[in-house]
Parts: sequence; C-alpha cells; structure tokens
Amino acid sequence: MSWAWLDMLFSRACEACGAALGEDETGFLCWDCRAGVRFVQVPFCERCGDPVPGTIGGPFECAGCRGLQPAFDWARSAVHYDGAAKTCLRRFKYQAGIWLQEELVGWLAALWRTCPADARAADFLAAVPLYPRRERERGYNQSALLAAGLAERIGIPFRPRALGRMKPTATQTHLTAVQRVHNVKGVFSVLRPRDVRGARIALVDDVMTTGATVNECARALKAAGAAAVMVLTVARGG
Repeated sequence: MSWAWLDMLFSRACEACGAALGEDETGFLCWDCRAGVRFVQVPFCERCGDPVPGTIGGPFECAGCRGLQPAFDWARSAVHYDGAAKTCLRRFKYQAGIWLQEELVGWLAALWRTCPADARAADFLAAVPLYPRRERERGYNQSALLAAGLAERIGIPFRPRALGRMKPTATQTHLTAVQRVHNVKGVFSVLRPRDVRGARIALVDDVMTTGATVNECARALKAAGAAAVMVLTVARGG
C-alpha cells in the first residue's frame, strides 16, 4: 500500500519510537525499529517453541514440556515480546490499535511458512476467546482479528465460534506460572463439538508467556475430539 497521499495530509510517526516516517517507509515502524524486531529462531523447544540460548545439536524438548506434556501438539511464535514488537502488540490489544493488524498478521504469515509441515493440513483456524463482557468493553477480540487476517493470507478458514470463555478471569499479566494455570482452569468450552471432532486446528493468540491459556484451550479442544491442536502466536515471552 502506498502512503504517499496520506503523507500529504498527515505526518506519520513510528509506532515504537515516534520518529517521523519517510515516504519510503511503509507500514507503521521506522527502519531502525523494524530492524530491531527479534524473530524467534532455532534453537527452541520442539513442543512449545520457547527459545533456548546457546547451541543445541538436534531436536530438543524443554524440561517443562517433558514433565507437563502440554495438550497442544506444538506451539510456535513469530517474534520475541520486547522492543517495537511489544509496543505494537500492547497498542493493538489495549489501546484499540487495530490499524496494526496488517503488520502483526504479516509476522504470523511469515511464521506460518516455517512451521512444521502438518500445519498445512489444518482444517481451520480458531482464536483464544475473550469473556463476552470483556470483548464488549474492548470492542473486539485481538486474537480473533489476528486469526481472521491470517486465514485470508493462507487460505484456511477461520471459525470464530469454535471456543468460548465461560467464566471471567483475572488478567494473566501479573500472575506467577502456577497462578496462571489455576486462573484459566476449566474456563474454556467448545461451542460446536461437531466442527471440532476429528479436526486439525491451528489456534491463534497474540502473546504466549507460560502457555497456560493456549494449553487450556487445547485441552478443551482435545476433550471434544480434536485430532490435533497447533498453536501460533505473534510473540513469545512477557
């Protein structure tokens, strides 16, 4: 998309650092901030996708996944949750920055091309749901916007009513790993079991920290008969 005509009316600024954007800078980040976005690269846990420092020879599964055995088949994240990526995601989620959807979906689409081959066999995309009252207050579900945008890019349908959040929960932001698990325990429900039974589902969310939320979603989907649940998030960490 060309921003030249908008530049004649409005001064565009980088979403991360506030510097004025030039005519040759597309999107919402300046070149410096865009270059500072850290994409998740190997090595990382083959199960949960958590990046691992240093060098590891061959496939690796972290101690947490070996012990807990997550309900999802695997999880992958596009970028680290820091710097410009963190700023964009927080604005998108908490400050109605839905103009950033295309930028964030672009990172997800790039991630999709690097995912395990079984991702291509997904029957549909699903999104981590918000409790209805919170979604009304916010005006949108950020994960659903990401899933819808990714669905358009990769040609796999998005089913926004695959999962529901049946109880309100406290924000996960300031909770410990153990508290996060208890906070989301049993709060998700499959709304259309016939759609889920036997399906391979790619579950989309904005940020994965401990994985408690996506794991509980995957548990509900597997209990309803899903054949596979693969998790895709824009960012990892938090």
